[in-house]
Amino acid sequence: MTSPRRWLIVLGLAAASALALAGCAGGTPAGDGADGGVSVVASTNVYGQIAEQIGGDLVEVTSIVSNESQDPHSFEPSARDQLSVAKADLVIENGGGYDAFIDALIESSGAEVPVLTAVEFSDEWTGGAAHDDSGDSDHADEDGDHGHEHIEGFNEHVWYDPHAMAELALGVAAQLEALSPADADVFAANAEAFVAEVEGLEDSLADIAAAHAGAEVFVTEPVPAYLIAAAGLENVTPDAFTEAVEEGQDVAPATLLESIARFEDGDVKLVITNTQTAGAETAQIVGEADGRGIPSMAFSETLPEGQTYISWMQANIEALSGALES
Repeated sequence: MTSPRRWLIVLGLAAASALALAGCAGGTPAGDGADGGVSVVASTNVYGQIAEQIGGDLVEVTSIVSNESQDPHSFEPSARDQLSVAKADLVIENGGGYDAFIDALIESSGAEVPVLTAVEFSDEWTGGAAHDDSGDSDHADEDGDHGHEHIEGFNEHVWYDPHAMAELALGVAAQLEALSPADADVFAANAEAFVAEVEGLEDSLADIAAAHAGAEVFVTEPVPAYLIAAAGLENVTPDAFTEAVEEGQDVAPATLLESIARFEDGDVKLVITNTQTAGAETAQIVGEADGRGIPSMAFSETLPEGQTYISWMQANIEALSGALES
């Protein structure tokens, strides 16, 4: 975990960088939202909710993907989505090949708008963390290159990394300050409160690690991999299995047999699936687990209705802990 003092230092550095960026931005002037607030467009409601928590009543947020039945990998945006991007003061995306539709919307709308790319706030992203003590915190792009290139071996599902989301929240606060300097204190306070809540999530994950470090889990898709790693658990799923499921392809018979064999020694304690993707092979894995008395649980890619990012992650962590205890 990062100390509160460093969070404040980082926020100051990020704010300075964002102010410089705002000076050269050519997008819609801030305050053109329907309610007079800063207009923020997020690729999914996960990032939209974080923006709402940092901006409060001072922002108007539009989340393009907000339904659990929608897959951001293959999402086809509408003319309304393009209009939202065209009017945005700030865009927040995932990047890393996850929500490439955002690039198309920005290009087709002709918007020159600051874009925060969540994957760049991950310690696992090429080049390291988005914020560091050197002051190199320039992560709002305006040149059309928003980190949508898929990096082999990189897990783009960074919203399941609470630490990365804390870093992103600081970036959001800095960008909002650049767009509405008079409200800087509000954004900074909200970001600080968000970071404190993230530290609570990290404490809960540390508790799981203390009780279950090294426990083997089978994860049919890499969506919650960051959370699994933070909980000290070992993902024993063959890479070929998760890659096939994520790409919507059939799992090769040899890979399926290899996967089923992982259950034979009794060391796998939990099977984790994705609520937004399913297939015969996933069902077969869950069936194998059920037959051996191994619990299974599912994670989603979008924020459930009525939840905040923090409450959602805390519920996921509690469910994970409960399943391991069962």
